[in-house]
Amino acid sequence: MILAWPVPATLAAGAQSQLPVARNLAHEAESNAREGRALLVLFSQHGCTWCERVRREFLLPMSRNAHYRSRVAFVQVDVDSDRALRDFGRRTTTHAAFARVIGVRLYPTVMLFGPDGERLAEPLVGFTGSDFYGAYLDRCIDEAVQKLHKG
Repeated sequence: MILAWPVPATLAAGAQSQLPVARNLAHEAESNAREGRALLVLFSQHGCTWCERVRREFLLPMSRNAHYRSRVAFVQVDVDSDRALRDFGRRTTTHAAFARVIGVRLYPTVMLFGPDGERLAEPLVGFTGSDFYGAYLDRCIDEAVQKLHKG
């Protein structure tokens, strides 16, 4: 299913330009899975124009849409940050180290996770334009939610 997302005036004015920052992936994944939602993680790099487009054109509008909020929770991992993070194994690490450990090398990368940190869909790596990105993202979300509900 492909939905169109109007850009709210507050977003256009820059009211919120970030997704929630990941702090405790194990807790976030588990609590959202109890509500039937997958955890969508955007791996983003500071200054990355493509990351900003994915965030602004797709993920932020989706995070405000009730249909998507009922299916996925949105967080961001900053791949060039030393900000503390609890990984899926409840170990303390940093955003940058976590991204390296799970093999994120290109940005933006979107991954969907289940309650134990299992990947529920193939990662969506890079951004070549908005023509089909929404459809690819929807397909990943559909696959993730379907796997989550089967488990």
